[in-house]
Amino acid sequence: MKPRGLIHSTILSVALLTGCGDGGTAPLNDSITETKLSSDLYFLASDEMRGRLVGTPEIAVASAWIRDRFDSLGLQPAGDNGSYYQAFEITSFSLGNGNHMTVEGFGGARNPGDGWTPSNAGGSGTATAEVVFAGFGIVEPRLNFDDYLGADLSGKIVLVLEREPGVSDPASPFDGLVTTEASREWRKALAAQERGAAGILFTRDIHNRVDAENWEQAHTDAWPTEPRRVERFTLADWINQINIPAARISSELAEALVASSGRSLEELALDAETTAEGLGIVSLPNTRVSMNVAVDRHITPAKNILALAEGSDPQLKNEVVIIGAHHDHDGTDGDIIYPGADDDGSGTIGVMAVAAAYAQAAIQGDRPQRSVLFAVWDAEERGLLGAWYHTLSPRFPLENTVANLNLDMIGRNEEVPTDGGRRFRGLEIQSAESNANAINILGYSWTPELASVVELANRYNLELRMRYDNNESNLLRRSDHWPFIQSGVPAIFFHTGLHPDYHRPTDTPDRIEYEKMTRILRLVHQTSWELANTEKRPKLEAMGTRPSS
Repeated sequence: MKPRGLIHSTILSVALLTGCGDGGTAPLNDSITETKLSSDLYFLASDEMRGRLVGTPEIAVASAWIRDRFDSLGLQPAGDNGSYYQAFEITSFSLGNGNHMTVEGFGGARNPGDGWTPSNAGGSGTATAEVVFAGFGIVEPRLNFDDYLGADLSGKIVLVLEREPGVSDPASPFDGLVTTEASREWRKALAAQERGAAGILFTRDIHNRVDAENWEQAHTDAWPTEPRRVERFTLADWINQINIPAARISSELAEALVASSGRSLEELALDAETTAEGLGIVSLPNTRVSMNVAVDRHITPAKNILALAEGSDPQLKNEVVIIGAHHDHDGTDGDIIYPGADDDGSGTIGVMAVAAAYAQAAIQGDRPQRSVLFAVWDAEERGLLGAWYHTLSPRFPLENTVANLNLDMIGRNEEVPTDGGRRFRGLEIQSAESNANAINILGYSWTPELASVVELANRYNLELRMRYDNNESNLLRRSDHWPFIQSGVPAIFFHTGLHPDYHRPTDTPDRIEYEKMTRILRLVHQTSWELANTEKRPKLEAMGTRPSS
């Protein structure tokens, strides 16, 4: 986390190098008004939109409405084949037939729930092989960390720990208290597959937390007999790469497997915890596992909506500033609607409002030097999947992307109640009144120069709070700026904070602070205008080099 003083010390250098601190107000900045914002949000978060769940007819209606607005503004289509849509696929999972596992020397074939359960991070298939242990199974080139240390896993099943080293350490190079991207199960499975593994087993990092007490319940939780109200998805482009079987196993089974190494599971876990470059392969002689995993994959179509205000400079127009938000939410539960007015109707109509200011300014001859891309992402609530897809198939090359400005929940005052529970984990108790003029800026420690541009652009009497980049709430990685940061693009998250109506049916448009949101969007507009016209581009700090406090 970048100390506050370091961020402020960056302001002068940014201003001197770019001149952005002395620029005028972005053209038609005052065209962003409470009245327009309210009208749009009351439509987008209406009962007729039924919570805009991914893959439903209602989100298709919302997408078409946003597309038509971009079209009416005269913005260029920036999606597929001259359209405003960027199509992609997301994948959900169900359990197939014939799942079983045998650990030689420890009874016969086990059905799911008997100390194990299939993982959807792998594919369907059979593997019978000797087992080796490889720490957390993490490969993170940005930290020169490789739990395999270049080893060939051909013909082996690899056993790895869940999560990551330093999971509770603010100073951990693995993003401090924020869950690191390399610890995702599918990324671990892919890393094992790329090294020739026949299968992968995940087990609890028991030096940090206890194992599940009831594996029958753990299996039922992972694979319920009745469909979930809201399915769990991943990006098809990710999971389609993986074909080896994957499973989670109990610490009891894992302990039996590692016994032949002469060390306990906890001892091996502590070794994996303290290594600086990766544990390497630990041989587990005389172990053999047979696993048959059947996981069925189901495709759901999704689409981002993309529109472009082309820059005026013949060269710089090939560089882009992205202003984005997500329009999906959590749908319905029977007759109960989750409107998602703040999350993230507020950001979506904000992108549309800033887009309108750019489009109207262009009509009167005021265009930025760089291009500005307006992006409304799909499937954010299911894992930031629309934004992740765009980093895989960007409209502009990522190296030409100057910055991403992400708007997610910009319509309420942060309020953390005393009885908020896990939804507010890691956040101090605070009243809405104490945050009446505040907005959180996240990503500041990853890109202090970009945070300084935001501060210089703040002529709107807003209190900018930079406090959550290294927080166990995991807020930093819970919205659509995160895929861009992970892909090497400077990105900032504008976020007024969580509140008791977060992900509740009471997140309605009548509770939005429209006057404050108007000033926030004028700040976003001003920031984007500065970025689209200044000479020097903000840079991203290297992973593992950012201060922890």
